[in-house]
Amino acid sequence: MKFVLSVPESLDPAAAAPLLCAGITTYAPLRKWGAGPGRTVAVVGLGGLGHMAVKIAHALGAEVTVLSQSLKKQEDGLRLGADHYFATSDPTTFERLAGTFDLVVNTVSAPIDVDAHLGLLAVDGTLVNVGAPAEPLSLNVFSLIGGRRSYAGSMIGGIATTQEMLDFCAEHGIGAEVEVIPADRINEAYERVLASDVRYRFVIDASTFA
Repeated sequence: MKFVLSVPESLDPAAAAPLLCAGITTYAPLRKWGAGPGRTVAVVGLGGLGHMAVKIAHALGAEVTVLSQSLKKQEDGLRLGADHYFATSDPTTFERLAGTFDLVVNTVSAPIDVDAHLGLLAVDGTLVNVGAPAEPLSLNVFSLIGGRRSYAGSMIGGIATTQEMLDFCAEHGIGAEVEVIPADRINEAYERVLASDVRYRFVIDASTFA
């Protein structure tokens, strides 16, 4: 049987394409690990993946917290649907939020302190990695067994889940926050990515290719 994705007409074309990468990458683990009413979800990082995780977790009905290195994107995070926003650079954050979350979705591709983030989980909570750091990550097994916690990974989803995600985003008016650029600004865009100066996805206007 052949499956073909159908993009709902209500989705903005410029935002629909990023949904097929950032959308499914975050939707799949949120659905798999039960984000919804009565559940507490933390999103680590408010970038290309993180901003979609916040939107989707909020639409699913979860209580959403953003954990970012600083508070510079706090206004954006709350606008996108977060209920709370904390800076991980503040050492009191991990003490204050210990044992709080049912699910922590790590969207960053930089190394994190896995043990510290596992400590944020409630009993039977799960830390899911969707970001892909180049360096190996390590953990102390006692961070897992102390609260029956789990550490998992997720990449994308199958055709059926991707279609479910597209329909869900169309129903709830969710799209990626994008900046459309011409092809001759690709190098500039890359420099801005390196500087974390993206709100929150670049989309290249295909009509500008020579």
